Amino acid sequence: MLHDISVNELFKLGKAFFIDVRSENEFSGGTIPGAFNIPLFNNEERAKIGTIYTKESSKKAKEIGLQIAGSKLSCLYEQIVNLAGRNPVMLFCWRGGMRSKSLAVVLDLMGLNVFRLSGGYKAYRKSVVEFFEAEFPFHIIVLNGNTGAGKTKLLKKLKVKGYPALDLEGLANNRGSVFGGIGLGPQPTQKQFESLLFEEISHYQDRAYLVLECESKRIGRLTLPNSLYSAMQEGTQVLIYDTIENRANRLVREYTLVSEALDDLRPALEKLKKRLGKSSLSQLFSLLEVKDYHGFATKLIVEYYDCLYGYPNQKREEYNLCIYNNLMEESVKEISAFLDNNYVK
Repeated sequence: MLHDISVNELFKLGKAFFIDVRSENEFSGGTIPGAFNIPLFNNEERAKIGTIYTKESSKKAKEIGLQIAGSKLSCLYEQIVNLAGRNPVMLFCWRGGMRSKSLAVVLDLMGLNVFRLSGGYKAYRKSVVEFFEAEFPFHIIVLNGNTGAGKTKLLKKLKVKGYPALDLEGLANNRGSVFGGIGLGPQPTQKQFESLLFEEISHYQDRAYLVLECESKRIGRLTLPNSLYSAMQEGTQVLIYDTIENRANRLVREYTLVSEALDDLRPALEKLKKRLGKSSLSQLFSLLEVKDYHGFATKLIVEYYDCLYGYPNQKREEYNLCIYNNLMEESVKEISAFLDNNYVK
């Protein structure tokens, strides 16, 4: 059976298999998180149809499109059935037009349970933009602290315990700072980052607050939405701190500093030449060469990270809560109690 649904109904579909039938280039620019790209027209075919539409006529373009799509329908059906199994299928194209409709009709005739997004990805994108243009609807609990204090791991443990914790760096696929992208691969596009953020937040619609790590306006090459960034500045501020020894150990574990990483670390370190000076930079390279990763991390903390971010490494009255994070599980209990006592879970 074929159903047309709105963007607001998307998150109620449960185990539906999302299929973006747009071209590869359209898909790579941004899509609904979790969607598979099964294009009705590939990049070249879409360009060809567009040229005919512009230079000849819409009728001719539709005829060519029908010929191309018609030859693919059997293979597309088999591909979708193999991927989706018994799950419902949710199709979308750019505006909810002919591409998704033509494939949806075929899948419906073949007995699949098919949903089609009204307005397509354009409608979805409009909802994302409107959400972040409005005043941010959650109170923010911000975990502040210097690099290596364990803020990200705290967030992950809080999320496992059922708290509305948001890992911005995980969504952006970047840890921040000049070394943020090492070992992580490419970041999503700005549109995709906003979609991932929108979807993650949608899981907490019944909550009054979100817990997240303090970030600058930019994470790598991505930018936080203005409404979220403003809410972070006005939120409840929590300080997480620990010894330099423990923080260095965390950095070594997190970045997995092995010899194969030298090629990635070198160009990143070169960017710090003006800030650190040639002598310190030379010492850092020497520490890497002899595989003194703890010494490398310690020197970076003292001479770069703490100077850059400048958070205190002890309790300070200007924070709503200060946690000495030398024992992770105790820190989780402490912040959990703080949240339970001050906010509706």
